[in-house]
Amino acid sequence: SGKVNKVLEDLKKNKYTYEQDNALWLQTTLFGDEKDRVLVKSDGTNTYLLPDIAYHMEKYSRGYDSLINVFGADHHGYIPRLKAALSIVGEDSNKLDVEILQMVRLVKSGQEVKMSKRTGNAVSMMELVEEVGLDAVRYFFAMRSIDTQMDFDLDLATKNTNENPVYYVQYAHARINSIINEYSKQINKLDKYNTITSDYAYDLLAKLYQFESVIDASASKRAPHIITNYVYELANLFHVYYAHEKVLTDDEVYTQERINMIKAVAITIKNALKLIGVTAKERM
Repeated sequence: SGKVNKVLEDLKKNKYTYEQDNALWLQTTLFGDEKDRVLVKSDGTNTYLLPDIAYHMEKYSRGYDSLINVFGADHHGYIPRLKAALSIVGEDSNKLDVEILQMVRLVKSGQEVKMSKRTGNAVSMMELVEEVGLDAVRYFFAMRSIDTQMDFDLDLATKNTNENPVYYVQYAHARINSIINEYSKQINKLDKYNTITSDYAYDLLAKLYQFESVIDASASKRAPHIITNYVYELANLFHVYYAHEKVLTDDEVYTQERINMIKAVAITIKNALKLIGVTAKERM
C-alpha cells in the first residue's frame, strides 16, 4: 500500500533519523529507549521496526482506545523501542499494551519434541490441529495463563479418557444430553424445588451461580484460563453428583427437578466452551 515508505519519508522529513555506518537510524533515545535503532540496514533492507511502525499507525487510525500485542518472551526487549517509535510519530504509546507469552514445549511419550526455526524442525499450528484436533488445541492453550511455561502433552490431548481435560468436560455435556434425551418428556419451568437437598446438588448449584462473576473476571483480566478452570470444576461436580444420585426415577417431581438442574449445567458448560471456541459435544 506504500504506507511503509510514507512512514520512512515522514520520519526523515521531521528529522528523527540520521545516517551512520551506511545505515539509517531512528532516534528512539529521545523517547526513553536505551539506544537508537536501525530502520534501514546498510544493504538497503528494512529492519522489522519500520513496517511495525506503519502497521501500528494503521491500527491507531481505526480509532481504537487500546491496542494489545502478544509477544514471545524472547521479544521482551522490543517493547521500549516500539513504544518510543510510536511516540516519535505522534501516537499515544500508553494505548499499547503488550502481553508476554511464555514459550510452549511440545511433549510426546514423556519426551520434549525438539523444535528449531533455524533447522526447519518446527511444528506449525495447522500441524498441531491435524495431530490432536481443533478443540484440544484451543482448550489446552486457553487453560494456562500466558505468562507461565506450558507443556503441551500430545498424548494427553488425544486420549479419550477422563485424564484429558477437554474430553472430561465434553463428556459431561454429552452425558447430560443423553440423560435428557432418555427422559424424552416435556421439560417445564418449575416455581419450586423441594426434593433437591443433597450437598452434591448444592455444590453443583453454587458453582453454576458463579458463572457470571467468572466471565467478568476472565474478561477484565484477559485471562481465558479462568473459564477453563471453571468449566472443568463444573464438569467434575456434575460427574460427582451423578455418581451419587439418580436423575431418572419413577418419581416425576423428583426427576423433573433434577432434569432442570442438569440442563442448566449443560447450558453453562456449552456457554463456557463457546467462549474459548470449543465444541460442546452432543454425544461421545
